[in-house]
Amino acid sequence: MSHVPELQLPAGADKLLLHSCCAPCSGEVMQRLLDAGIVYTIYFYNPNIHPLKEYEIRKNENIRFAEKNNVPFIDGDYDKDEWFRRAKGMEFEPERGIRCTMCFDMRFERTALYGYEHGFTVFTSSLGISRWKNMEQINDCGLRAASHYPNMIYWTFNWRKNGGSQRMIEISKQEEFYQQEYCGCVYSRRDTNLWRLKNGREPIEIGVKYYSKGEK
Repeated sequence: MSHVPELQLPAGADKLLLHSCCAPCSGEVMQRLLDAGIVYTIYFYNPNIHPLKEYEIRKNENIRFAEKNNVPFIDGDYDKDEWFRRAKGMEFEPERGIRCTMCFDMRFERTALYGYEHGFTVFTSSLGISRWKNMEQINDCGLRAASHYPNMIYWTFNWRKNGGSQRMIEISKQEEFYQQEYCGCVYSRRDTNLWRLKNGREPIEIGVKYYSKGEK
């Protein structure tokens, strides 16, 4: 069995603000932080998620796991109108393109601001654990957001390493998390459904699919 290095916060920080995008992505990150004895708070700010029904399901799954582990959970605003304003003109940009950069910037800017106003000096995100995401792109956005505040650090820890991605799936099955089928925004849903149509698959049904404990 591979050795998983002990986690330590950078710069001797005593607490962490964790931006969470959803329960499946954050489950492994949360568990590793708990196992390491690191004190942290979840900040859920994801105005990109559309529609509201999908947003509420993802948020409530995250709250459920946080409450189970007695982790503080901060519910950020669902200011979707501002997100759509910023996304204007980027409606047909590809996944991992400039629309995603805008989206990460917006979410991390708010996370860094909350951290600065509430005594956190380090924040990170569960976004990077997903193999569908560009780690360098996410880290660049996090570092840029942190640079706006004195002594604020974005922790660029690679949660995928040392079996993180596999444990993410294992925890999702164990907890029977909701299994979202697109990144989150209305444009990723559109593009995913177009791909499904071309490949003879049914369109996405919101609120239907969950990870199963017995799933191989």
